[in-house]
Amino acid sequence: MAKTSSFDVSTGVDLQEVDNAVNQARKEVAQRYDFKGTKCTIEFDRAGAAVALDADDTYKLQALRQVLREKFAGRKVPLKNLDEGKVEEGSLGRARQRIGLKQGIDQETAKKISKEVRDQGIKKIQVQIQGDELRVVAPSRDALQEVIAFLRAQDYGVELNFGNYR
Repeated sequence: MAKTSSFDVSTGVDLQEVDNAVNQARKEVAQRYDFKGTKCTIEFDRAGAAVALDADDTYKLQALRQVLREKFAGRKVPLKNLDEGKVEEGSLGRARQRIGLKQGIDQETAKKISKEVRDQGIKKIQVQIQGDELRVVAPSRDALQEVIAFLRAQDYGVELNFGNYR
């Protein structure tokens, strides 16, 4: 039996759930009275992990974004992992926006999490950055539970998932 216990900290969104939410949002936009006769579109780029919104004006874009956020929340897609880009004004008053989906912990956030966990003073805790996720190792499971409780109380701008608890 191993002398140390560990768990992984990661983040990401389920792209199939995003696809389902986008399809639901498209259906709602097609049915809603305030979108009748407009050319509002929602496009999902699975390879780029992004959603593109295109509307007749900024007001319609805001309503489109609200519909999409509601569908994401209903399908349990973490709204913290949305990276909403700047609204671009096009010709004839059209508005566009790109919403990126965060699929991993970036290096800057990983270093910040690692430093804050080590600064907690929990005995013999080790934090390793492994690509776009972190591994936390400790000799006792109680120390790992303390780290999980600490990380849940913090806000790093992404939804943290805890897995591979061994």
